[in-house]
Amino acid sequence: MEEGSARMGLNLPELAAARTAADPYVLSLNDRLADKGFLVTTADDLINWARTGSLMWMTFGLACCAVEMMQASMPRYDVERFGFAPRGSPRQSDVMIVAGTLTNKMAPALRKVYDQMPEPRYVISMGSCANGGGYYHYSYSVVRGCDRIVPVDIYVPGCPPSAEALVYGILLLQKKIRRTGTIER
Repeated sequence: MEEGSARMGLNLPELAAARTAADPYVLSLNDRLADKGFLVTTADDLINWARTGSLMWMTFGLACCAVEMMQASMPRYDVERFGFAPRGSPRQSDVMIVAGTLTNKMAPALRKVYDQMPEPRYVISMGSCANGGGYYHYSYSVVRGCDRIVPVDIYVPGCPPSAEALVYGILLLQKKIRRTGTIER
């Protein structure tokens, strides 16, 4: 993405809310247009609303949890109805789902893919193995949680977690993006 595009904007929610609430012109305009079916808002709020409804995810399926991740995109759960569509390239993705056991040999590849994602980027850690090593926690070749390699926003527990749990994690991520409204962590 080019510098200065809509995705690169920085939103400071406390300043935007204070600025909108204190501006009498915006309040009077909002009151007049509310009866006609219009909504007056800031560009930052509009961008954050659009960002939560159009998250593009990239799979990083490493083990059994990837099967449940695939199940979440099938017709029964269909995460695309929540605005969560899959992408094949990290440069087109907003969210990475790490599903399964992360080994020491795979950790640099995970970090490299994460670094290729544009800002703002989010990570969902799916399953006990991705969260903390899981069943293989004491193995010499296993990273004890993908949060040691990349910052994780949402943890989905289970071995393997159900597709419903992943859908719930996706909804929590969208709620978190709406709440924070910023690319800063």
